[in-house]
Amino acid sequence: MDLNNSNDAVARRMTAMVDRISGMKKNDEYYYNMPVSELRGGSKVIVHGREMGMYASYSYLGLVGHPRINKAAQDAVARYGTGTHGVRTLAGTLVLHGELEDTISEFKQAEAAITYTSGYVTNLTVVSTLMSRGDYVFSDKLNHASIVDGCLMSGAKFRRFKHNDMDSLERMLESTPTDAAKLVVADAVFSMDGDIIDLPKMVALCQKYNAWLMMDEAHSLGVLGKTGRGIEEHFDMWGSVDIKMGTLSKTIPSVGGYVAGKKDLITYLRHASRAYIFSAALPPAQAAAAKEAFKVILDEPWRVEKLNANTQQFIGGLKARGFDTMLTETAIVPVLCGADETAYAVTRHAQKNNLFVLPVVSPAVPVGLARLRATVLASHEEKDIEYAMDVIAESGKEIGII
Repeated sequence: MDLNNSNDAVARRMTAMVDRISGMKKNDEYYYNMPVSELRGGSKVIVHGREMGMYASYSYLGLVGHPRINKAAQDAVARYGTGTHGVRTLAGTLVLHGELEDTISEFKQAEAAITYTSGYVTNLTVVSTLMSRGDYVFSDKLNHASIVDGCLMSGAKFRRFKHNDMDSLERMLESTPTDAAKLVVADAVFSMDGDIIDLPKMVALCQKYNAWLMMDEAHSLGVLGKTGRGIEEHFDMWGSVDIKMGTLSKTIPSVGGYVAGKKDLITYLRHASRAYIFSAALPPAQAAAAKEAFKVILDEPWRVEKLNANTQQFIGGLKARGFDTMLTETAIVPVLCGADETAYAVTRHAQKNNLFVLPVVSPAVPVGLARLRATVLASHEEKDIEYAMDVIAESGKEIGII
């Protein structure tokens, strides 16, 4: 195909993206897809030969490289090899998969669990399997793209309520036919803003209007709750969520996604969700690593405590230095910059001072709300967090945003 053909819409979209990326690289604004060559202690990485403090990682509890988790993966390869014999429904199910799912269901205090090969696929297939034409799906406006895509793919009537606004949700629910199937779905912790969904009010509305409730705990597992079990523990509302979704690639240093819930729900998903039926099973090493990680979280409760302390230090320190961290209460800490160019400039200064932090700009966030999307980890030390905040503040003062 000719990318110079101005009459081809696909070519135009590709050209626009290529031009944007080229411009960013020319202006020293492109910091994505940076190859990490070495991990050091969970909170430091080697990039282009330089040691950098990592403030863009999802390894909230610092479990990447944990010796117990590494050994579990290595033992699984020695026992099972590097792959499976196909999809779970046919020859791909290992004893290890069942053990992982039992571990998840126990951790989430649910009757059963099912695993998938990615978090994105989990949301996509679960929403589109449970909901269909004539049904209604209600989604927070800031939900992850995988939820949005699952809602669209389902064919259900798709309604988006104002972010964390329970009055907005109720107006939509009360105007829905009483006999229609309804699903309310939201992130537990929002991936760009770091704030927490109002679970108590959402549960009350779901009970009032007879709606199913699904929580995406990608960024709350290991982060919320005294023992890191997530949003139900955080609010002391065990059993209030029907569909407990989460990933195995953030706090859990592996890959994949899961859903925990009632046995009937899990049985249905095993036999009706396309991503389970038609995708290869999780590789043994990844399943074993995930299984062991859940156990490490419970065996090393100091990690959750340290993460909470580091989070408070980071948020409080940035605010004291004059930054707007929006409504975050968690390890995801947005540092509001405003214009895209400002976020790029702050990132450039941080990167040159060995701070691995990244900008989030439009259209991922609304125009004028560009930010650094910094994350703090349990593996960070107090002095390293102070250094990171000082570096960011130097740039903020230079540019004039603080």
